[in-house]
Amino acid sequence: MSIRVASVPASHVYIRHLGHPPEPELEAALGAAHAPPAPVHRLPDPPSPRDDPPTGAPWWPPAMLDAAWIKAHEFDLMHIHFGFDAQTPEQLHEVFDALDARGRPLVYTAHDLWNPHQEDPTLHDSQLEVLFARAREVITLSEQAAAEIWRRWGVKAQVIPHPHVVDLDLISGYTEKPRRRTDEFRLGIHLKSLRANMVGVEVLAAAIQALREIPRAVLQVDLHRDVFEASGARHDAELVGWLQRQDPELVEMKVHDFYTDAELFDYLSGLHASLLPYRFGTHSGWMEAAHDLGTTVIAPDVGCYHSQGADFLYRWQRGALDAPSLHRAVHAAAESSTADSDTAKPWLAPAARLHWRREQRRAIAAAHAEVYARALSGR
Repeated sequence: MSIRVASVPASHVYIRHLGHPPEPELEAALGAAHAPPAPVHRLPDPPSPRDDPPTGAPWWPPAMLDAAWIKAHEFDLMHIHFGFDAQTPEQLHEVFDALDARGRPLVYTAHDLWNPHQEDPTLHDSQLEVLFARAREVITLSEQAAAEIWRRWGVKAQVIPHPHVVDLDLISGYTEKPRRRTDEFRLGIHLKSLRANMVGVEVLAAAIQALREIPRAVLQVDLHRDVFEASGARHDAELVGWLQRQDPELVEMKVHDFYTDAELFDYLSGLHASLLPYRFGTHSGWMEAAHDLGTTVIAPDVGCYHSQGADFLYRWQRGALDAPSLHRAVHAAAESSTADSDTAKPWLAPAARLHWRREQRRAIAAAHAEVYARALSGR
């Protein structure tokens, strides 16, 4: 019998790639004593209650986070990942009271310990207080995050790494036909729609200074139309004007709308390195997609990006960018782009990348099934 999981949300790529225990032939080879727990069946996302859900998140806000929905539907446990930012702590308690009334345990995966969309962490902290207090099982993605959860909330979280973002068959295709050029070093900084944790000119200027010392270097800066266009909801005239004054031989500015998955993967696979321009945050699905495609990631030393697996780090000190550390990180990334693949980092070795992600996904799926079985047993 399968375990029926109400995943919040179910259609997000992270949740989709938690899936499926090891193949039957592998189970037989391992023997009954090592067979994985019961298979997992995830309920599909109900339609969003909004007529205009955000691009890329058709499930938001999640209809499952509602006491009436919980009372009306059959499932064995609820597993929350994202989407609770629309709920007050009091509303979350009501949802979890409804779970308790039906004897349905709560599992929570802590992706964000500081919501990257919120400058002020107060609301998110209060929501986390409720989630950590009410969840029967807590998962997180890195050892550093687990340590912080224990330090701040006294809760023991099981570390299960982030699965691949790019579909396995596409990882194989990009490995066979790489898109990055060998006659340049291309660094990408994608500013998207300038969410709260992103920094523009300060990080870009430091990156440009570093790239001027690297032969055949290019900085590709991407941003969405709502930032570039004067009529855009997030228009930043200072940033746009600054970018337009840069040397076009060194800086390529690309303006577009929200990328489709295919466009995003083509973009990342054409970079040698992707630099995350963040002042705060916790974990990054963007980093995982880059690693799926063999792209090096330069990340800030905030949050848990280093523990998650960032290749090179730059520093923020008391809220200010440490430009020399970014300079060193960019130079190190450029040097690594011409070096032999480091076998300790399988995303740099094309032959190993698909095998690594496939085996990791099997382990992740089995680990989740075990967490669910433990939550249902009440242990």
